[in-house]
Amino acid sequence: MYITYLLLGITILVSVRFMEDSVEKRRLMLNPYDVVNYQKWYRCFTHAFIHADWMHLIFNMYVLYMFGASITEHQFGYVSRLSLEPALIADFGAEGYLYFGCLYVGAILFTSTISIFRHRENMHYNSLGASGAVMAVVFGYILLNPTAELGLIFLPIYVPAYIFGPIILIAEVLLSRRGGTGIAHDAHIAGAVFGIIFMTIVDYNYLLDFFKQFTS
Repeated sequence: MYITYLLLGITILVSVRFMEDSVEKRRLMLNPYDVVNYQKWYRCFTHAFIHADWMHLIFNMYVLYMFGASITEHQFGYVSRLSLEPALIADFGAEGYLYFGCLYVGAILFTSTISIFRHRENMHYNSLGASGAVMAVVFGYILLNPTAELGLIFLPIYVPAYIFGPIILIAEVLLSRRGGTGIAHDAHIAGAVFGIIFMTIVDYNYLLDFFKQFTS
């Protein structure tokens, strides 16, 4: 769970530092136009460690804590709806921390690449927040625990993870097409896809086991 705590600590500290500093915050946001035309590549990474407001920060960090800890270690005996098996540390030992770090950082860069490709000609497009990377963690968890019951924080209705995941993806696609939400839905979708692909690369048995649970 140490890697989860580290990511939480860094993100919270940086987000709080720039929460009220709109000038500096804007310099750290992902602006695809600036990245492509002015080579401000650092924005591909820094945007994931700043947040628009306290609610944005709290929500992302809560989800990261819940699912990050569950993927890496057996930490959730007191949360009955989150399955304990399997976990990266149980499967790979200390190497599991490295895999989780690569999952998170890789998702940041992957989602940034998708946003850059889609919005590279729009100088007014900006995005910030860890949502894309957090989505990768959530969908990595879903791949490992498809039958775990999941639900939204403010809606106490729980469904199996293999149903919850597609519902979230469909909602993200529909909202992205509609537009006007002020949310980077394309980054959320990209993060979800990256989470599944990355965990499959780490161990293809995760994907095989996912389908075995419905055929056995």
